[in-house]
Amino acid sequence: MSIQTIPVDAGPRARTAVRPHKRRDEGRAGWGLATPFLIFYVLFLIGPTVHGIIMSFFNSSLQHSGLGGFAGPNNYTEALTSADFWQSMWHTVLFTLLTTPPLVAIALVLAIFTDRLSRGRWFYRLVFFAPYVVPSAAMALIWTWLYTPQIGLWDTWLSAVGISNPPNWLADPNWAMISVALATVWWTLGFNFVLYLAGLQEIPRELYEAAAVDGASRWHQVRRITIPLLNRTTALVLVLQIIASLKIFDQIFLMTAGGPNYATRPLLEYVYDIGFTDFRTGYAAAASMLYFLVILAVSLVWFFASRRPQKGA
Repeated sequence: MSIQTIPVDAGPRARTAVRPHKRRDEGRAGWGLATPFLIFYVLFLIGPTVHGIIMSFFNSSLQHSGLGGFAGPNNYTEALTSADFWQSMWHTVLFTLLTTPPLVAIALVLAIFTDRLSRGRWFYRLVFFAPYVVPSAAMALIWTWLYTPQIGLWDTWLSAVGISNPPNWLADPNWAMISVALATVWWTLGFNFVLYLAGLQEIPRELYEAAAVDGASRWHQVRRITIPLLNRTTALVLVLQIIASLKIFDQIFLMTAGGPNYATRPLLEYVYDIGFTDFRTGYAAAASMLYFLVILAVSLVWFFASRRPQKGA
């Protein structure tokens, strides 16, 4: 007669004794996965930022090695009292004001339109998002050709409707920034469009069905259901768009080079000109740090504003 051994549960003490080792192993695995990112983060983000802060307090230049003589806060004082610095800052703010409202509003309208379609939704998603994957150099080339006087597509269309003397879009100080902003809206609209589409997927369809049963029109459904439930998505899109517009450089540098007569030069191009044309890297570092504080302030405003509703929940 064989005797069966019945396994006896050692109880919670034995189980809990194993858990610290398991947690320790999971912690080591987590740090192992995070270490490459942390190394990359320190070398290519924290390191250059700290070096830039240090450089901003010295008379650094590309014409000599080392940090140069200690300047203290003189670089910051010069930047804050420079008319060119504030003019470039205003151009950056102006570009942000010209691009942010249409990029948010048009993306919302197109996303709602696409989400309501029953057929061909994939085609409209592709059409609206495709310009976003175009490289900045290709986008600048396309729109520079569109704006070419007399032979460009814009002038051809205007001539067809009877406007014979259109402005020189990229050479007129009154139209250059507007022209670059229009090209930017076409180019970057797809990113906000995709964010809104993702937000629309989170809205339960039952809400629309219940509203339709109660007799609500499609406009009332959008106004009373869609837009309120997209508030958090809109806040995210708005802040990301403001930050992206504040960092304008590529298309202005390629399409107008900051001209005509510095009428479109943004702050990043001002920093580029000071650092790599005038070789004053210390002063350029100070100007870039001041600009970094502006972008950081915008990010912090959104961060604390997005956390406020969670506290009341």
